[in-house]
Order: sequence, then structure tokens, then C-alpha cells
Amino acid sequence: MPRFKLRFWFCLVLLLTWPDSVAFAAELASIQDTYMSLPSYDTFIRVFLLKDYNTRVVMFGTMALGLAAGVTGTMMLLRKRALMGDALSHATLPGIGLAFIFMIQFGGTGKYLPGLLLGAGLSGAIGLACIMTIRRWTRLKEDAALGIVLSVFFGLGIAILGIIQKMQTGHASGLQSFIYGKTAAMLASDAQMIALVAIITVVICGLLFKELKLLCFDQLYARSQGWPILRLDAIIMALVIVVTVIGLQAVGLILMIALLVIPPAAARFWTDGLFPMTLIAAGIGAASGFTGAALSALLPRLPAGAIIVVVASVIFALSLFFGTARGIVHRLIDHMLLSRKIAQQNLLRALYERSEKTGLQPQLGISTTSSTTSTSFKRLLATRSWSPQHLRRIIRRAVNKQLVRPNRHHYYSLTGRGLANARRVVRNHRLWELYLIHHADIAPSHVDRGADELEHIIGPSMVDELLGLLAIKHPELAMPPSPHATTRAGKPHTPPGISKHT
Repeated sequence: MPRFKLRFWFCLVLLLTWPDSVAFAAELASIQDTYMSLPSYDTFIRVFLLKDYNTRVVMFGTMALGLAAGVTGTMMLLRKRALMGDALSHATLPGIGLAFIFMIQFGGTGKYLPGLLLGAGLSGAIGLACIMTIRRWTRLKEDAALGIVLSVFFGLGIAILGIIQKMQTGHASGLQSFIYGKTAAMLASDAQMIALVAIITVVICGLLFKELKLLCFDQLYARSQGWPILRLDAIIMALVIVVTVIGLQAVGLILMIALLVIPPAAARFWTDGLFPMTLIAAGIGAASGFTGAALSALLPRLPAGAIIVVVASVIFALSLFFGTARGIVHRLIDHMLLSRKIAQQNLLRALYERSEKTGLQPQLGISTTSSTTSTSFKRLLATRSWSPQHLRRIIRRAVNKQLVRPNRHHYYSLTGRGLANARRVVRNHRLWELYLIHHADIAPSHVDRGADELEHIIGPSMVDELLGLLAIKHPELAMPPSPHATTRAGKPHTPPGISKHT
């Protein structure tokens, strides 16, 4: 009976308090909920069609910041000062804290954004002056100067923020955003200021493009021509400081270096020219800012500044692998094609020289459809450090291209097309041997390897120049003689009309 009464009263209390308990549990679940669901189709369309005012402001502001950072970072990267932006961004923190204290002391709120950015710019300029002073007047290298300024100024800034937190007239609430950034809280005035700075940056770089290009690639030549190197360098650093300062509100001083370095570094994999590299870097920076802000709007729990940097990193990874100028995949394909070309040329050269030794090789002027002597697979294998499987693959590709004709019992000979290609390969090789012997004073017994390393990459203009050298040295020959040819007695063979001491 007592147990029955206890259960009865327990159920009654639970029934009476059930609505409040459910509401409290729902509220607690909403506060502690960290689950991140995928955006709906309507949300996706709403974000990318820019229907919300705040979304438009943030996306265009970050896009302008990425464009300005890409253009400025290109010059900084080519000047081999990629970490300069990192040091300058950290050097802005003391200026932010001191500007806050200064405005508080004069009756302000301390949160006036132009005043904070002005303090950040002055602090960054002082940091740059410290770096230049350490590098010029001491024996320390630039990397040591960067490390010193970065750590000292950042530590000083953290100490100033600690002082602000203990002030009675103000607190550091909101100043932490300059460290990590608060892209989602960007105002229209902030986006307009970023766009204005981006336009000024692009205009200055466009007007001084030739001078900055000369400075980036050949500083000594620019100095010898009388160009103001220090002024041009100061302009680049001033642009870096300005872009860094306006980017503090968006991505913060820690992540700002990513927008200055990653877009130009990614653009370097797509081109070798400065102008297209600058355009590509600006495009990557703008795309990173736009896409990162859009993803942050689709997934509100993700910080926008970090997402922008992640998007830029993804673009960099794609450029690293698939870039058309320096990408890993492109270089691997080029290396594979060059290796196949070299192997094929070595096979043609081996067959030609084998026919030349037997005395059955057709001379120049005779139809290239003439047959050449056949060479066994065993003899071909001995001419190079090929494995049997590798040589079979080389021969199979040469047969498919109709350069080599297979005969019975694993013997091979050159076709007419193969004979023409073999003559060109052997001529280029011996032209290099001739050049190295007569102009580099290399002994004939040591010249073969050097010619092997160069003969496959010479261009038509170099071939014409070497042919002119051959016409001067040996006007009676169309094919240079081999310096390794020997007679039956084992003595070096000297073709007719050529002195042994030539």
C-alpha cells in the first residue's frame, strides 16, 4: 500500500510539471545544440542570389579584400618577403590597444573603427621600420628580424589588452575580433572602405607595373639604371600595411597572412608571366573571399574568416596538382613524355650507329626508304643500361610509330621514317660533342655523357648555330664524325679531310 501511494504521488507530480519540464528541456537543447545541418535548397538559392542585405555586404567586402590582397601579395611574394605580411599583421596589435586607450582618455568610446585602424597602421609602420633597421644596421638576416618584430610586437599587444581589461573606463570586449576577425559583423561602411582601398591598390600597381616588375626580378639592374629602389620598395610595403590593416576587421591579424601569400603562390603554378600571375592571384583572392563568405552564410556555425582561408587553401592544393605551368601532374606528364622521347631517340641512335659500324648505313642524299642492317635484341640491350622489359616497351612504341621494323628472331632495323629521325638525333649528339671538344676543352673520351644530357633539349636556333660551327670547322662534312669511332687496330678513326689534332 505505501508503495502504491508513492507511485501515485510521483506520477501526479510528473504529470503536473510535464509541460514546464518539456519547455525547459527544449530550451536547454537549443542552447547546447552544436549539430550542424546541411542548408536547404531555398537557403542555398537565397545566399547565392544575394537576396539578403547583410550577405551582399559581407560577400562583396571579402571579395574586394581578397582582390587587393592578391595584387599586393604578388609583388611581396616575388620580392621574397612572404613573411613580411605576417610580421606586419602581428605588429598592428599594439597600435589597436594604444588607440583604444588614447580614445578612452579623451572621452571617446574607444570603439571608433577609423581610430583603431589608424593606430594599427601606425604600429605596423613602426614594425616595418624596426625590421628594416635590424636588417640594415646589424648582422642579423631578414628572417631573424621578422621573428623578433613579430614576437615582440604581438607580446606587447597582448600585454596592452590585459591592461585594458583592468581599466575602469573601458574593457577589451570587441578588440579580440581584430585577432580572429568578425566577417559576419561587417558593415556597409567597412565594405565600402575595403573596396576603396582595393581600387587604390590596383590603380597604384597598374601605374607602376613596369617599375615594380623590374624591381621584383632584377633589383641590381634597376639600381644601375637609376630607378628609386627604396621608394618603390616603400610603396610595396605601404600597400601591404594598408591591405593588412583593412583586413583585420574581416579575417583578423592571424589569418591575414594567408590572403597575402596563398593567392599569388597558387597563381604561380598557372603561369610564368607577371601580368597574368597578378590577374590570376587577384581572381583567386576574390573567389576565396566570395566563396568563403557564402559558405559561412550557408553554415552559420562556421567562422567566416577561417572558411575564407580554407577555401583559398583548397584552390592552392588544386593549383599545386593541376597547374598548367608548374603543377605536379603537368610536370609528371612532361617528365614522362621527355623520358619516352629520350628512350626512343637512344634506340634510334643505337640502331643507326650499329649500322654505321657495319658499313651498311645509307649516306645522306640516298632515299630514306632504304633498308639498314638489322640488330639483335641482345646487342641493343648491351648498348644502354636498359632492362629487358624496358627495352621491349621502347621497341613496341617505336614499332607502333613505324620507326623500327621487327625482323625474324628478335632482330630490328630502321624504317625510312626511323632512318630520317635517327640521322637528326645522331647529328645533334655529335654537334654537341664537337662543340664540347673544341670550345670546352673536354677530352673525346669524356664528352659522350655531357652530350647525352643536352642533346634532347636543344632548340632549332641552337642547332642552326652548331651547324654553322660545323660548316666552319669541317665544310666538307654534312654529318659530324664520332670521336669514339676506332679502327680495327684500336686507334681513333679520323675521317678524310680532318687532322688528328683538330
